[in-house]
Amino acid sequence: MFVGYQEVYKVEVYARIRRAVQVDGMSIREAAREFGLSRKTIRKMLQYSLPPGYERRKPIERPKLGPWLGIIDQVLSDDQSQPKKQRHTAKRIWDRLKAEHAFGGGYTVVKDYVRQARLRHKEVFVPLAHPPGDAQADFGEALVVIGGVEQKAHFQCMDLPHSDDCFVVAFPAENTEAFLEGHNRAFAYFGGVPRTILYDNTGIAVKEITGEGERKPTEAFSGLQSHYLFAAKFGRPGKGNDKGNVEGLVGYARRNFMVPVPRAASWEELNAQLLEECRKRRERKLWGHRETIAERFERDQQKLLPLTPAPLEACQKRTTSASSQALVRYETNDYSVPVEYGHRQVLLKAFVWEVVISCSSEVIARHPRSYDREEMIFNPLHYLALLEQKTNALDQAAPLQGWQLPEEFLELRRQMEARLGKRGRREYVQVLRLLETFSMAEVGAGVRQALRFPAISFDAVKHLVLCSIEQRPARLDLENYPHLPLAKVALTRAADYQVLLEEAV
Repeated sequence: MFVGYQEVYKVEVYARIRRAVQVDGMSIREAAREFGLSRKTIRKMLQYSLPPGYERRKPIERPKLGPWLGIIDQVLSDDQSQPKKQRHTAKRIWDRLKAEHAFGGGYTVVKDYVRQARLRHKEVFVPLAHPPGDAQADFGEALVVIGGVEQKAHFQCMDLPHSDDCFVVAFPAENTEAFLEGHNRAFAYFGGVPRTILYDNTGIAVKEITGEGERKPTEAFSGLQSHYLFAAKFGRPGKGNDKGNVEGLVGYARRNFMVPVPRAASWEELNAQLLEECRKRRERKLWGHRETIAERFERDQQKLLPLTPAPLEACQKRTTSASSQALVRYETNDYSVPVEYGHRQVLLKAFVWEVVISCSSEVIARHPRSYDREEMIFNPLHYLALLEQKTNALDQAAPLQGWQLPEEFLELRRQMEARLGKRGRREYVQVLRLLETFSMAEVGAGVRQALRFPAISFDAVKHLVLCSIEQRPARLDLENYPHLPLAKVALTRAADYQVLLEEAV
C-alpha cells in the first residue's frame, strides 16, 4: 500500500520532479535528495503523469472487531424500523458492546465500521421518466402575516413532473375542505384534470391501509375522484422520495415564494401573489431542458382530462341540531341561525372561507369561517324577532354587542324611548328588523328622513324606505299617528321676505 499522492503531493510537485529526471537528466538519487523524498516515491511518480490517488486492493481487516460485526449489523438493521431520533449512534453501539458483550476495543474502530455500514444501507434510486398528464400533490407549511397577524399557512402544491409546471395555494388549515378546494383551483389553473395524481398516505384521502397494502379512500376523496374522474396512486408510508417532484416543489415554494415572510391583507391577496409566482415560473428554462416550462406544459395540457362544467362543492357536510340559543356548533365554534330554527335539525356545510347552514333545502345562515377556538359567531339579524318580544334584553343581548350601527339609529332609539317608553323600544327593534329585508343604506336613509320631518315611528320609517325604493314622493298622513307631534305650517307673507333682503344688504 503506497502513499495517497493525490492528497500529499500537488500536481506541480509531480511536474517538477518528472521534468528534472526525464528532461534535465537528474538521477533518481539526486532527485530524492533534492526534493526530500525517498527513491521509491520518486520511481512511483515517474510512472504517472498525474497523482493516481489511493487505491485499496483488499478490504480493511478488523481483527479486534471481527467477532462483533454480526451484532453491530443486527443493531443497525433493527434501527431501520425505529424512529429516526431514537436510533443508535456509533457511541451508543460502542457502549453496549462493552457493557453487554465484553468488547475491549476502542471507539474509533467501531465508529469507522458503523459509518461504512450505514452507507451500504442507504437507498439508491432509479431515475424516472414522467409521461405527460400525470401529477403529484402534497401540503407544506410556512409562516405568513395576514392582516398584520403572524400565523402558519398550510399550502397545497400540485406538480406536473413532465413539464415541472406547478400550482401553489395557501389555507389557514390542512383539512378536507382545503384539500378539495386546492384541487378545484389547481385544475382551473392547469385548464384540465391530470389523468393520474400521486399522493402520500394523508388521512384526508386514505381511511385505512390494509395488510396487503390496499388503500381504502375516505368518502370525501372518493367524491373528488368521482367528480373529476382521475386515477389515484399512493406512495409507500414514510417514503417521501416516491413523490420527489412535489416534495422538491414544497421546498422550492417555501424558499422562493415565501422568503421574506409574505404579508397580505387577506388570504385571497396572498393566494393572488402565489398564483402570480406560479405564472412567472412558467417562463423559466430548467437545468437539463432546452424548452421553458410553458413550452413543455403544452404536451401536458394535451393529455389532461377535460374540466367538469362546475367545480366540486369543496366542503364538509354535517347534520346537526340548533341549540336553544339558536347556535350550531362546528368543531369548537358556534354559529347563529334565525331564532325560529332553534332546536331544529339543520345541515351545515363547512367551506374553507365560509360556513353555510340550511334547513329543508333552504339556506338560513351564512357566516365567515372562524379558525379560532371557542368563538361565538353571531348575525344580529337572527335574534331581532325574539328581541321584539323580549325588549328588556336589548342592551344585554350578546349578538348585538359590537354591532356598529350608524349614528342616526342611536338618535332614533333615544327619541322613541323618550316619547313612547317601552313601546318606543319595541318600535326601534321593528325598525332594525327592516334590515332583514332592506340594505343598511336604504334603511339608514329612511331613518334620517324621519328624523328631519320629524316622524318618529316604525310606520313612518318603513313608509319612507318604501317610497325611496319605489321612487315616489313621501306623503305622511299624521292624523293616523296621534302620538306624533303635529307639524304647524303658517301662511307665507310678503313681509317674511324682508328678512332675507336685510341679510343680503
